[in-house]
Amino acid sequence: MAIGKRTQAIREGVDREKTYTIAEAVKLVKERAKAKFDETIEIAMNLGVDPKHADQMVRGVCNLPNGSGRTMRVGVFARGAKAEEAKAAGADVVGAEDLVEIVNGGKIDFDRCIATPDMMPLVGRLGKVLGPRGMMPNPKVGTVTMDIATAVKASKGGSVEFRVEKAGIVQAGVGKASFSEEKLVQNIMAFADAVQKAKPAGAKGHYINRVAISSTMGPGVKVDSATLFPPKV
Repeated sequence: MAIGKRTQAIREGVDREKTYTIAEAVKLVKERAKAKFDETIEIAMNLGVDPKHADQMVRGVCNLPNGSGRTMRVGVFARGAKAEEAKAAGADVVGAEDLVEIVNGGKIDFDRCIATPDMMPLVGRLGKVLGPRGMMPNPKVGTVTMDIATAVKASKGGSVEFRVEKAGIVQAGVGKASFSEEKLVQNIMAFADAVQKAKPAGAKGHYINRVAISSTMGPGVKVDSATLFPPKV
């Protein structure tokens, strides 16, 4: 299939076989983010795990130091004082049985879901609705908690959840093309560090195999993973 002139132009100067330092890769990706909207900068990490095995599942959350650049709508399942705490912290949708009914009916007016532990027997009934969307609250990523205010503020401030896919790949948006190169590098390194710390007990051999970053409409640029983890002084 013929490659369009625009695609050809943004691919120029990127060696598809070369691995770049994180600083070089970010510069290349930013320079090629020429769309009429603020493109998302995405990372894809190919891990040496088989998520079919429970002891090789990789899942966690990363608080990006410079935020994600995305406006995140947060839904909270809570009652009483905890519901008020959620509203005060900036949650967009708050409820208990009423919210369960709304979501069960197919209306999901939020991007991330948080619940207090006492609400989980109710929220558990929404597994078939929230599960496929990757939105089921989980204590491992801090979305089942009594500290509702902190969880809401973290979600609003740019925390990113990650979960390994069937092929052993973790993907996430780590900023916007409008961010400075420095801020993108900081976010990407923070995300890579969170994935490294989430290494499961069952992972054998090399854990992080390949890393690439790209913008929404741009080409993938391979990253030398060693430059994501500078030696600690």
